[in-house]
Amino acid sequence: MANIQSLDPSASPLDYYGWELRRQREAHGLKQGQLGEIIFCTGSLVGQIETTKKIPTRDFSERVDAALGTDGVFSRLIGLVLRSQLPNWFQPYAEMEAKATYISTYQAQLVYGLLQTEEYARAVLATGMPDDLDGLVAARMERQRILEREQPPLAWAILDEAVLHRPVGGREVMRGQLARLLEFAEHRWMRIQVLPFRAGEHTSLDGAFNLLRFDSDPDIIYTEDLISGHMTANPETIREAARRYAHLQAAALSVEDSATLITRVMEERYGEQPAPGERAVA
Repeated sequence: MANIQSLDPSASPLDYYGWELRRQREAHGLKQGQLGEIIFCTGSLVGQIETTKKIPTRDFSERVDAALGTDGVFSRLIGLVLRSQLPNWFQPYAEMEAKATYISTYQAQLVYGLLQTEEYARAVLATGMPDDLDGLVAARMERQRILEREQPPLAWAILDEAVLHRPVGGREVMRGQLARLLEFAEHRWMRIQVLPFRAGEHTSLDGAFNLLRFDSDPDIIYTEDLISGHMTANPETIREAARRYAHLQAAALSVEDSATLITRVMEERYGEQPAPGERAVA
C-alpha cells in the first residue's frame, strides 16, 4: 500500500488502525523503536502495522492501549480490522453469525470454523494459497470470540465421521483439534454430535449447511460452493433445512457416544506412534 503520509483513514479499518496508531504514537512523542521497546516488539513491526504491511493482533492492540493509555481504542478497533480480512463474500455471513442466538451446522468435510484450533485453521486456509495467511488465520480466530461471551449463541454441530479421519495438517494438528472438540463436551452452550459411517446414505449427502436463528430476525440458511457463499431466508428453504437437520440429529450418535468416538479416533489414529523398529511390549 501507499506510505503512511498518504493513508486514507476512511479507506478501510486497517488503514484507519495504521493511521491512528501513528497519530497516537507521535502524540506521545515516541519513535517507532521506542514504542516497540515498551510493548516488547520491534520498531520495524510498529512501522509495518502503521503502513498496513502487517495485520495487528489482539495482543498487540491490548499492549498498545496499555502503553499509550488509549482507553481500549485499539482493542475495540482490532475486531473490525480482523473481520475486514475475511474474504468479501464471507463477511456478510460472519456478521450474521456474530448476531445469531442459535447456530446449527452440519459439516461433511471439515471442522466448523468456530471450533477449529489455530493450527488446523492454518492448514485449511493454506490450501487456498492466500496472499496473507496470517491475516486470515487471525480473522478466523477472532470469529471464535463469540463463544467467549457471557451469553454466547447456543450452538449445535454435527460432524460427519470423515471429518475425524481426514488428517488435516498432520497427526499432531489433528490430535490437538480432536482434543479441542472434546473440550466442548462439558460446554454449556455447545453440543457436538458425530454422524457415523454406518449411518450410510442420509438427508444431506449433497453437502454442508448452517442454520442461523435470531431473536427478532428471520432464520437464515448458509451454504457454500467452490468460490462463494450463499445466504437465504426463504421460508421453504428454511423448512427443508430444518427437516434435514432433524433427520441428521436422529441419525447421529448421542453427544456422549460422539465424545467416546472422538476420543477413540484421537488415540488410535493420532496417538503416540512407536519409533521406527520399536516393538510394542505386551
